[in-house]
Amino acid sequence: MNPKQVGALRRAGIYFVVGYAGLAVINNSGLAPDNIWIAYLPLFIGVYFFARWADAKIASLGSAKDQSNSNP
Repeated sequence: MNPKQVGALRRAGIYFVVGYAGLAVINNSGLAPDNIWIAYLPLFIGVYFFARWADAKIASLGSAKDQSNSNP
């Protein structure tokens, strides 16, 4: 698989897990349905940036591990 595809799938997985957990918390918070977008907007912006950050950390850990395995 292409490394770009792996990164995109990894980000999508992180986004799905964290986004789903955030939605569960917000939907069970008791906010009025007409004001729920006030909570959804920062949630999804935050989840996007968190997924990018977590993906970069995971990728850097993977590349560091690959480099240490390839050095004799």
